[in-house]
Amino acid sequence: MEKERYFELLAEKYPTQQAVCREIINLNAILNLPKGTEHFISDIHGEYEAFCHILNNCSGVIAEKAELVFKDTLSQDERRELCTLIYYPKEKLSLIKSENKNSEGWYRTTLNQLIALSRVLASKYTRSKVRKALPQEFSYIIDELIHIQEDEDNNQIVYHEKILDTIIQINSADDFVIALSSLIKRLAVDHLHIVGDIFDRGACADKILDMLMNYHSLDIEWGNHDILWMGACSGNKACIATVLYNNIKCGNTEILENSYGISLRNLFLFAKSVYGNDIQKSVMKAISVILFKLEGQIIMSHPEYEMEDRLLLHKIDLEKGTIQNDRGIYKLNDNFFPTLDIDNPYKLSHEEKEIMDEFYHAFTNSHRLNKHIKFLYDKGSMYLVHNDNLLYHGCIPMDDDGNFEGVEIGGNIYKGKKYLDYADRVARRAYSHKRTQDDLDFMWYLWCGKKSPLSGRNVRTFERAFIDDKSAWKEEVNPYYKHYHSEKTCCMILREFELYSDIAHIINGHTPVKTVEGESPIRANGKLIVIDGGFCNHYHKTTGIAGYTLIFNSHGLRIKSHHPFESIFKAVIENKDIDSDSNLVETERKRVRVKNTDIGRGIEKKIEELMELLEIYRREKY
Repeated sequence: MEKERYFELLAEKYPTQQAVCREIINLNAILNLPKGTEHFISDIHGEYEAFCHILNNCSGVIAEKAELVFKDTLSQDERRELCTLIYYPKEKLSLIKSENKNSEGWYRTTLNQLIALSRVLASKYTRSKVRKALPQEFSYIIDELIHIQEDEDNNQIVYHEKILDTIIQINSADDFVIALSSLIKRLAVDHLHIVGDIFDRGACADKILDMLMNYHSLDIEWGNHDILWMGACSGNKACIATVLYNNIKCGNTEILENSYGISLRNLFLFAKSVYGNDIQKSVMKAISVILFKLEGQIIMSHPEYEMEDRLLLHKIDLEKGTIQNDRGIYKLNDNFFPTLDIDNPYKLSHEEKEIMDEFYHAFTNSHRLNKHIKFLYDKGSMYLVHNDNLLYHGCIPMDDDGNFEGVEIGGNIYKGKKYLDYADRVARRAYSHKRTQDDLDFMWYLWCGKKSPLSGRNVRTFERAFIDDKSAWKEEVNPYYKHYHSEKTCCMILREFELYSDIAHIINGHTPVKTVEGESPIRANGKLIVIDGGFCNHYHKTTGIAGYTLIFNSHGLRIKSHHPFESIFKAVIENKDIDSDSNLVETERKRVRVKNTDIGRGIEKKIEELMELLEIYRREKY
């Protein structure tokens, strides 16, 4: 009966044989178009200007298309000027006007160049899809211009010219340039994947999220820094304290105070009164002690986390100025802990509790932060299986032998895919009204837990803060990072997520690839690709580059390594682009068509159903 009802509904949409035939023909045609271009980027870490430019230049794809179309007609400088106009049309138009270069001839030439580029980029999509991508205010006109065909008497060419003449004469050329630039950028990248870590280190994660909220098609695989902010916004106080610690340490207090309306005033006053007048040192000390107390409370409440070695406050010897951790006894660089109750070291003082209660209300009630976090939930997940690729930020926890490591929670053992599915469910529940304290605590565990799929290491924040001996800082990593160099291990992971195709890959972020030391982002004979190239300025020396973009189009996979970006200002004034080096990862023997994608498989299913409906119509006719 359900099937009968389904076909009744399908018949309402396609009421005649002709309507069914038309849709089958249309869908079969779509299946044979080239697949859309996907871009994969990870570990942006608040680096707004560089990321903004990468989005605008589509990881260098627009410059490549401009060279393809205009290599015989425009010089390199002219192509750079045109590309900058596409990246930043409003800013570049303002500059061109100030230099009195915006003549009718310039507008006519430029509009024709933008239309030519649009036509090339639109060629791999259906006309229907292109129409949906068109800026609404000029959709009909642009549709006409990019689909004009030459004819015997050049009627279409004359028609084209008259449209452009009219646009210029009625002073709409600027708006048209902006509209065409927007279309070019939208057609150059069909879908964007952000493989984790939008927040922290860089100062402007909020601006990046504002950009992404207006992006036409994307998904996000949560990183450990993203889940940290999600936990803070959900109300986990240890996550809140960690967010404060990270951003004060990096000098990024503006994102807290100016962007999200979270005042640090009382924390600073408390720090000054308790720890002294050196504000930076005092406030870091104050939030560190609060953080380690809150972490200790969670660890003691959850023995299943197996993180007792991170309980360090009760191991401080105040008289000797030393601490004992799992590696030995170390000298502390600071022995002044006035809020530490030796008999109950993990209890907040009255003032510390008041400060954290205030931060709890500030984080959970920040309108803009909640808007951004809701977006992360709406577009994000722990992992994604898409077009024969498995995307996740951190790791699939393993034991020393390379088997999936089991994590026991609530009497159940989770490992592999089931563990990530469980983590996804709890993370979503933690932001809902149905959350429990255990759900909130698990958000902190996902940030830094020993077997967290987002962390993958034993985080030693205390040692880095209070011990100068760097031998105490070394953070043991999950065996995953040893075994993921093996093709056999990667194939095991892919099978766990029901990916059996020879062309399936794992796309991983989280760990910066040390290109400067000869490391390659391609692991396990091409089965795994690590795309953390150090977007954030903090990592440029470590990686030797300034980020990766993995590009998957109908011809195959290639990875682009980006050089450091100077500024948007220089890009506009001097036409300075990000220089990028492109390396092939895998070339497809046959061009990848829509029928080879997830969307294509859905279309094929729909065609089967329409064929069945067509058969019903034909039986009823006879």
